[in-house]
Amino acid sequence: MSAIIEAKKQHVTEIAEQLENSVSTVFINYRGLTVAEVTELRNQLREAGVEYKVYKNTMLRRAAEQAGIDGLDEFLVGPTAVATSTEDVVAPAKVIAGFAKEHDAIEIKTGIMDGSLISADEVKTVGSLPSHDGLVSMLLSVLQAPVRNFAYAVKAVGESREEEGESAE
Repeated sequence: MSAIIEAKKQHVTEIAEQLENSVSTVFINYRGLTVAEVTELRNQLREAGVEYKVYKNTMLRRAAEQAGIDGLDEFLVGPTAVATSTEDVVAPAKVIAGFAKEHDAIEIKTGIMDGSLISADEVKTVGSLPSHDGLVSMLLSVLQAPVRNFAYAVKAVGESREEEGESAE
């Protein structure tokens, strides 16, 4: 009996470490998804570098308490799967929010970002943000716009003076 309890304590510690080490975590209810859909979700998450596991709610409660995460208990009802990322803050939310748009059965329960609990709506909002490359592209476009507009204005002035010079001859 003691070996089982020790194994469970070890498992809770592993889950707590996973929650502490992740930069982003999303909790979902996967009930209603077919095996093929769950496999598709797992593949998309794996490609994005996100770890996906199903845990017992009791284990998650104890791990959250051990990790110092408050307010999670109310969301740990029914089947719960956890998607965590240690590198990309947006990846779990992006993949799951995108998957949820196509599959009504999936329910986003809550998420954790930078150690703070966020709502399902906030997870969806984060999931709708452009990727890092997309944001960099937008920033560069905004930075280039004034220079580009100035170049067009200079070109237009040059062309109008050329036309004035031709019509004066």
